[in-house]
Amino acid sequence: MDRQITNFIRALRSSDVRVSTGEAIDAARAVALIGYADRRLLKDSLSCVLAKSPEEKLTFDELFDLYFSRQEQSASAGNAQTLQDESTGSPVTDPGNVVDLMESGDEAAISVALEKAADAAGVDEIRFSTQVAYYAQQMVKQMGGEGLQTRLLEALQGRSPESEAQANQLIDIRRDLTMRARERVQKAFDVFGAGETRQFREDYVASKSLSSLDRSDMERMKVLIAKIAKRLAVKHSRRRRKKNRGQLDIRRTMRANAGMDGVPFNVVWRQKRRDRPKIIVICDVSGSVAQYVRFLLLLLWSMKDVVPDLHAFAFSNRLYAVDGLLEDSSFDVAMEKILRQAGMGSTSYGQAWSDLKVNHEQIIDRRATILVLGDGRSNYGDPRMDLFREFTGRAKRTIWLNPEGSALWGTGDSEILRYQPLCSQMSHVATVKDLERAVDDVLSAYT
Repeated sequence: MDRQITNFIRALRSSDVRVSTGEAIDAARAVALIGYADRRLLKDSLSCVLAKSPEEKLTFDELFDLYFSRQEQSASAGNAQTLQDESTGSPVTDPGNVVDLMESGDEAAISVALEKAADAAGVDEIRFSTQVAYYAQQMVKQMGGEGLQTRLLEALQGRSPESEAQANQLIDIRRDLTMRARERVQKAFDVFGAGETRQFREDYVASKSLSSLDRSDMERMKVLIAKIAKRLAVKHSRRRRKKNRGQLDIRRTMRANAGMDGVPFNVVWRQKRRDRPKIIVICDVSGSVAQYVRFLLLLLWSMKDVVPDLHAFAFSNRLYAVDGLLEDSSFDVAMEKILRQAGMGSTSYGQAWSDLKVNHEQIIDRRATILVLGDGRSNYGDPRMDLFREFTGRAKRTIWLNPEGSALWGTGDSEILRYQPLCSQMSHVATVKDLERAVDDVLSAYT
């Protein structure tokens, strides 16, 4: 496959554009048919093959302009007559040659020499912005930078006006060469490294404890949660009614063929119906848990298309339905209102269960999954195990997410070990990856 197209596909993948092997082969076939001469046709053709969603098309357009504008510059430089005799040679390594080259002002020749040095230095393997200076230094080295530095030191040691003039000339050449090398490396980073850096930062934030996130992490976390929500939505949006081709439905087959003397021309197979997701999320928004609640609700509310039957409640003492706040306001504004409304007061799980029983019991049915987020610390109040047992008995499943480490369960005022036997699953959550696994597990029960 053409090296240019494979490198471009690598750049797309590093920027979170999903390109399968089959799509890569299709792109190579398209390029083989249309070539690189017509830039617009090439862009439209590759866009149809490689970019699927509106977000991917935006990324594609940006990377295409960055990548192929650089390729066009390299190609035009490579066609220059001044470097025809060096087309198969190595990068410039003689300091005398590099001085002559830079003094010549031949931009085509300089561009070709820079491209050869970039290839030799492996510049397209750059991943992080902190590597720009390193790769620029390697490019200068490939072009004879060490010899240039030696000549500069010799000139600086001279005492004559000629030596001083030569030193100033070499300093200017070295500065110009270094700046050009940095520009070339920066372009490579924009194409190949920016996506890698963004992915690295997102992976780091995803593995970072939610309780230790600071203000600078919040915007990046919102983008990450949007990606997680999209990934889960794609996974769980497929049809929830599946045919089991291995089991014959005898009664329906006989009924369907009653007019054919019972000869089973039309075979009917058993069908297994799946419930539509219904999630009742109950969140303890006391100070120790509030940060986790923010991201769980953001994740769930980003998936409203997949889980339209979603009910959210928040409490520290009294239980409040917060669906309306999340629907009517921006998420950040809604969370501030939720924390003000429900986050004040001494934590009481027993009071929250009582409020759920009195005001919202009717929403709990065999289709509902109760998702509780809290540490189970109830300030030594009555945990109302009787009500919680009733709720879990009526629901499809009960999942409890505890941000507190399991070593602390049952210590002090923690009632979590009493709730645990009544839950289908209880797990510790510390990062956004834990929240993703929990929501994935909930939705998997419906698909």
